[in-house]
Amino acid sequence: MGAPVAFTATADIGHWIAGQPAAGSGERSQPVFNPATGRVARRVRLAAPADVAAAVAAAVAAQPAWGNTPPIRRARVLNKFLALLNEHRDTLAAMITAEHGKVFTDAQGEVARGIDIVEFACGIPQLLKGDYTDQVSTGIDNWTLRQPLGVVAGITPFNFPAMVPCWMFPVALACGNAFILKPSERDPSASLFMAELLQQAGLPDGVFSVVQGDKVAVDALLVHPDVKAVSFVGSTPIAQYIYETGARHGKRVQALGGAKNHMVVMPDADIGQAVDALVGAGYGSAGERCMAISVAVLVGDVADRLLPLLAERTRTLKIKNGMELDAEMGPIVTREARDRIEGYIAAGVAEGAELVVDGRGLSVPGHEDGFWTGGTLFDHVTPAMRIYREEIFGPVLACVRVPDFAAALELVNAHEYGNGVACFTSDGGVAREFTRRVEAGMVGINVPLPVPMAWHGFGGWKKSLFGDLHAYGEEGVRFYTRQKSVMQRWPASIAKGAEFVMPTAK
Repeated sequence: MGAPVAFTATADIGHWIAGQPAAGSGERSQPVFNPATGRVARRVRLAAPADVAAAVAAAVAAQPAWGNTPPIRRARVLNKFLALLNEHRDTLAAMITAEHGKVFTDAQGEVARGIDIVEFACGIPQLLKGDYTDQVSTGIDNWTLRQPLGVVAGITPFNFPAMVPCWMFPVALACGNAFILKPSERDPSASLFMAELLQQAGLPDGVFSVVQGDKVAVDALLVHPDVKAVSFVGSTPIAQYIYETGARHGKRVQALGGAKNHMVVMPDADIGQAVDALVGAGYGSAGERCMAISVAVLVGDVADRLLPLLAERTRTLKIKNGMELDAEMGPIVTREARDRIEGYIAAGVAEGAELVVDGRGLSVPGHEDGFWTGGTLFDHVTPAMRIYREEIFGPVLACVRVPDFAAALELVNAHEYGNGVACFTSDGGVAREFTRRVEAGMVGINVPLPVPMAWHGFGGWKKSLFGDLHAYGEEGVRFYTRQKSVMQRWPASIAKGAEFVMPTAK
């Protein structure tokens, strides 16, 4: 593989409304940084309520015709989009690395997982099939069908600027909805690039829009009467706000919140495999993943065998500009995020955790102004500590020691988050009991990042999800459609006279 081509555009980033770029009416903008250099790379314009209203109006005008388009023809548009994504996947990955900071190979993986969802959405004719019962009562047939909601919106986070939007819009579009994307203002370029590819694929103007922005844009979407549903991925406080506000305004809401993902390591686990898993899942993407492992639950004597190896791997992480292909970890997304993460490290020390590896104060040669924090490892962390209770969203791994499997399971289940969890063991009985009894939406057995494939759906439990349906997969099809039940009887079979009782099967 040759050296990737870096994304170096400097033009301001605006919106995508009614099938074309739009500067918008808003006066506000903010810088977009390259986290590896610490410098402003470009600026993004922030939407005013009028810009959101324009996007919704375009969507309202375009959706009926798109919703009436046969599903197979909608799938053909998505199939062309899929081909374009595959053709330009490295361009999209370079945009992600330039604005988020994750290493290029990880960005390629993000794009690939987004492509999986598009492939799934191309099967929409099969996924929209309803049920039919002949002769449900004398002379009466009953069937169900699923129809689009209308105009729907997605509010997505900085950590996966391509994959998380792809959790939403391909399924929503395939179901016949018009979609408005409000991406993170920290790394907005990927959203416009995908909008351009959708247009090239033949998607009608107005069916997909992008409004860049902050809380102003979010609130405008949440209260707009023509937006029928909102999908969100982000922190738990904001997820709860999105859920409550959207529901109060009569919208269907799917709001995925924060996480504190535990990985239980049993004494019989393969130690080398467990160390590799903790390093990759804890420090990959600088820990800025909702599925990152942030707590290692070390059972029995496994801590004394595992920690020296884990500490050595943490100290020797290859941390550099993500466009260098041997990089294992890149910078933190913003200076403010780095400072917040390092504040948590200081809090962990103050509360009495043992700081085994300190990632603060890291400097990368040639990129001294970048937003760097090294991998950080704590031992002897307790459930009372902030670094255990709260989502840090950075390369900080907390190790908690417990005596046995029962204590490990109790620890995991007592946490307020229930997004993802993993257990490393060689014992099938332990694995089975863990899978059945753990209170989390996604479970890995000897798999540290149990992110479901496109046809299974993604979502957590407890304070990691507000709403009833998970993202993508068949759950996504149900979220972006509503069921209609039809009872049919023809005149020749209608009995004479009025009927005053509830219809029954007779």
